[in-house]
Amino acid sequence: MDSMYEILMGLPLFNGVSYERLSEVIGTAKFHFLKYLEGERIITAGDACTHIQFIISGSVRVTMSNADGRFKVSQTLKAPDVIAPDFLFGRATQYPCNVNAIEPAGLLQISKADYVNILNSDPVFLFNFLNTLSMNAQKAIEGVLAVAAGSLEERIAFWIIALTQRSGIDITLTCRQRDLYALFGVQRTSFIATLERMKERGLIEYDTNEIRITSRSGLLEMLTTASD
Repeated sequence: MDSMYEILMGLPLFNGVSYERLSEVIGTAKFHFLKYLEGERIITAGDACTHIQFIISGSVRVTMSNADGRFKVSQTLKAPDVIAPDFLFGRATQYPCNVNAIEPAGLLQISKADYVNILNSDPVFLFNFLNTLSMNAQKAIEGVLAVAAGSLEERIAFWIIALTQRSGIDITLTCRQRDLYALFGVQRTSFIATLERMKERGLIEYDTNEIRITSRSGLLEMLTTASD
């Protein structure tokens, strides 16, 4: 039981909570522990987000794509983490992504109603959740500025930052190059030159169908520096 408490206290939205306070929460809220096999689907894009879902063991692959599937952004999330917390509240409460276990994975699921009660029970819980939402809102503002007036490097960085979580690893953007440079409204030569510069800076690797992110923090730093 102690190891389970340690896992729960390591989750991003339970940071800073005491053992005693967490014991009280577990005694009053319904915690559902789920297990998934390697390759098993956990969430399908469009599913209603009626619960908050924490990864407590293993890892999952999260993939977002446009309607025709030609443009995909994928990331891996490892325990301890939370899946798409932005979509629990607000106007759009459907998951925007497919989520699959890439190894045996354990999830903690808490209903929205129970989670609201948890948030209201202690300011630490509420602060952690608001801090998560605020960071995501702020990255969107940086991205809008980059898309409006930034360089092509900044615009590519925005796409990656906006569509992935801070803790995401093994991030890939899968799309044919001709679709990407058409999307960004640039010539192929300019697009390839930009990818080469980003590769030289240790930010990405790429081929004709995929851009692999080697430093998400470097992309975020690029946007932050540009907005200063």
